[in-house]
Amino acid sequence: MPVFSLDPVQTDWCARLRALAVERLRPIADQGEPGAVNRPLIAALGELGLLERLFGAGALELCLLRESLAQGCTEAETALALQGLGAYPLVLAGSGGQRTRWLPEVRAGRAVAAFALSEPGAGSDAAALALRAVPDGDGWLLTGEKRWISNAPDADFYTVFARTDAGDGGGGGSGARGVTAFLVPADRPGLTGTPIEMLSPHPIGALAFDSVPVTGDDVLGEVDHGFRVAMTTLNLFRPSVGAFAVGMAQAALDAALEHTAERRAFGGPLSRLQSVAHQIAEMATRTEAARLLVYAAATAYDTGAPDVPRRSAMAKLFATETAQYVVDAAVQLHGARALQRGHPLEHLYREVRAPRIYEGATEVQRTIIARELYGSSHAEREGVR
Repeated sequence: MPVFSLDPVQTDWCARLRALAVERLRPIADQGEPGAVNRPLIAALGELGLLERLFGAGALELCLLRESLAQGCTEAETALALQGLGAYPLVLAGSGGQRTRWLPEVRAGRAVAAFALSEPGAGSDAAALALRAVPDGDGWLLTGEKRWISNAPDADFYTVFARTDAGDGGGGGSGARGVTAFLVPADRPGLTGTPIEMLSPHPIGALAFDSVPVTGDDVLGEVDHGFRVAMTTLNLFRPSVGAFAVGMAQAALDAALEHTAERRAFGGPLSRLQSVAHQIAEMATRTEAARLLVYAAATAYDTGAPDVPRRSAMAKLFATETAQYVVDAAVQLHGARALQRGHPLEHLYREVRAPRIYEGATEVQRTIIARELYGSSHAEREGVR
């Protein structure tokens, strides 16, 4: 893996994205209803060409998009990422008819997509999903529940992962086998949803499937091979969750730098206090280390390196944990003002917590890293023999 640094074209593009986030997207985000899909914001992402760019991006470009937008407008970053996560299975495995029907609408910001994998009993253990696709004539009837689904219940279509095998369907042993991905329009009979209020007000909800009809035309990829679609999607997006975290960490670091340089206490600016200066140095070092891990993981994905799962897990783990540390430290340096509703750091403090859980919690990432390390070690030992 080569030593990584951005070239001038990439650096300039990131700067323009940050300015766009602040000047064009932030005002639209501020007008949105907390906890609901902000359709004008998604439409703006389409009009600005960012959704088109998203679906043509490799892993590194996706990371640069998410990091840059996150520094100026976390809502815009999240709206863009959720469109990508919800629609990438369509790009990856959709039929010609499915792509023709939905992708132009998604790219233009007119259709809202959602990735429906998690369930009440299948969060970190995604292979334990229990939503059943019961055979019914030439198709299936979906019965069960999805929970913690971003953009639910307001999305226009859902990428739904359901069990089509003959396993127990209760998380008891079928695992990743026999899972099929379906593209399910939101207006299908029997499909209902309710919003869920979260710490940070994002559009997240639960979906109930009461014998929702689907056919072969709704299948994404192959029957019984949908788990591969889910994991391929997550492998692309996992490093970019780290990029989102790096963007938030950088925004918090920038705020802390400005505040401590200007705020006077004990006879001078806070920056002259060694404890403060050392804290800022630590925040900056960890943020840069997280950024490099993210870029390295994304580059590994784009170049087809064999160690993508380990690098992606490391990037997601370290970047999200670092962002939590940096935002918390920035709040501490600001004092009570940072806890006031509406302060940028108060916003980041609520935003930064979720990425340590979704798309594979911190503990799951450590498990992946250890498994990959022990697997590589075993392979090397066998090679020596």
